[in-house]
Amino acid sequence: MPDFPAATPRSRVRVPLRFQDGYSVDSEMVTFHGLTDGQEHVAVVLGQPAPGTTPLVRLHSECLTGDVFGSARCDCGPQLREAVERIADRGGVLLYLRQEGRGIGLYNKLDAYALQDQGLDTYEANAALGLPEDARDYTAAAQMLRSLGIDELDLLSNNPDKADQLRSLGIAVRDRVPTGVFKTAHNVRYLRAKVLQTHHTLPLGQLTELNAG
Repeated sequence: MPDFPAATPRSRVRVPLRFQDGYSVDSEMVTFHGLTDGQEHVAVVLGQPAPGTTPLVRLHSECLTGDVFGSARCDCGPQLREAVERIADRGGVLLYLRQEGRGIGLYNKLDAYALQDQGLDTYEANAALGLPEDARDYTAAAQMLRSLGIDELDLLSNNPDKADQLRSLGIAVRDRVPTGVFKTAHNVRYLRAKVLQTHHTLPLGQLTELNAG
């Protein structure tokens, strides 16, 4: 069993959620003491799994541009919206992780966008800034799950690294459930890079260039 300190729930509060398309659902947000990285990650508990079923879980990395402002340069906002509904229908948890820009921070992410406008892909841009392609560590996520009594789950994600890291941290990932494909004229190169560079389970054949005009 991997050796990392236990986290404990700090507070639980009911938060009704409402999205711009009119979808609404009740949630319980849980904060924690003792997370290894010291960040203010939040667990969003949605629905109630049927007895004997495995909860559906998503590790969603914070994306101010996509989640809040609706940026079309990524698929984060639509993934967040989809995840909330799918998890609420089945029962499980969305972990909202403060890992902006795959862990490099908001300012660095925007600097990387400027390099992408010059032709680099999302991973090349990080490297050109002297930063990791993906700096995310999911130890805190494993702590949160353990604190909530979850040691087996189905993971809503296209990213094999998330499942691999959770398994290495002692969380049993029974199945990895792909998200939808949220393609825009502005994020096709980004999505293709995720498939080609980090083996995300997205249908490469569908990720063709769209007219951005």
